[in-house]
Amino acid sequence: MGLIKEIWELLLAMAPYLLLGFTIAGILHIIFPKEKVYKHLAGRKFSTVLKASLFGVPLPLCSCGVIPVAAHLRKSGAGKGATLAFLISTPTSGVDSILATYALLGIIFAIFRPFSAMIAGIFIGLFTNLTSTQKVSPQYQQENSCNICNITEPHSHSLIEKLSKMIKYGYFELVEDVGKWLIIGIVAGGAITFFVPDNFIRLYLSNPLIAYPSMLLISIPMYVCATGSIPIAASLIMKGMSPGAGLVFLIGGPATNTATISFVAGKLGKKTLIIYLITIILTAVVSGILMDIVWKYWGGTTLFEPAKMKMLPQWLTVGSAIVLLLLIIRAIFINYIRKQEVTGMGKIFSVPDMTCQHCVSTIES
Repeated sequence: MGLIKEIWELLLAMAPYLLLGFTIAGILHIIFPKEKVYKHLAGRKFSTVLKASLFGVPLPLCSCGVIPVAAHLRKSGAGKGATLAFLISTPTSGVDSILATYALLGIIFAIFRPFSAMIAGIFIGLFTNLTSTQKVSPQYQQENSCNICNITEPHSHSLIEKLSKMIKYGYFELVEDVGKWLIIGIVAGGAITFFVPDNFIRLYLSNPLIAYPSMLLISIPMYVCATGSIPIAASLIMKGMSPGAGLVFLIGGPATNTATISFVAGKLGKKTLIIYLITIILTAVVSGILMDIVWKYWGGTTLFEPAKMKMLPQWLTVGSAIVLLLLIIRAIFINYIRKQEVTGMGKIFSVPDMTCQHCVSTIES
């Protein structure tokens, strides 16, 4: 029962932000045509990675809420490097978390954190583009179709039609794409929370040589949002942990979790996942070392204040969790029915990487 409780608590914490992410993805799908996404974020140029990193830093999306938005950008023609740059830079920072970081940890942390997020995004984007052998598809350069009905001729849609498409895309098509990976990640994250003792972090972080790797091992698979991680880091630093180790936690925790890891592995490949994790680790460690150096010469006189963040109301978290579960169950059922229908036809053709529901729907129609 304890394990189920932890999984449920993790689902409660993630569900509102995931639904927010699906909503934003649906809105982007309507107001940001595929051609514009392709124009600014496709290809392997430095400018596409830079735009993705800069665009991601101020957005208030956590490491789970960014998943559907990143999936939308990827489906709309964004390059793999730009997608990963956005996937790292977005959850590590955000306008809300920058202000909260300044309030609890001071100006040094408030500068280091978003800057580290941007550098990490640029680094992984450039490295991915240099090592990727995937050819750039020219389809979005040739098409100029409507995001709602795919008609190329000039026309318009009513507000109801736009809202309907937004809901269909954000809450159904994208959930069908990433629902399985979210379930895997949430269950794994709950298991880690259940089996790792509560006082483990506090007992073994007096030595920086232990604190850095410990923060990485704990924070990378664990779900913690950019804002929610701030009071945790502040309290640990107040109890004697080095500020650098605190920054490692602030970068490693929000940048990824088991859900993000499963998404990157399932949608972008295992090789990309390895690059993704190495980038986060290197960025966190280097930033932590620089933070300790600056902190030492700065004087380390930053005053800490008790956390004053308000929790989301219970009706919102429980309602979001129920809605998300229903959407994922529907997605799993729909995908199962599709496989059964194809199997009933007598022959199955396996197409590598054909996991995009829009592509599947296009072929079926």
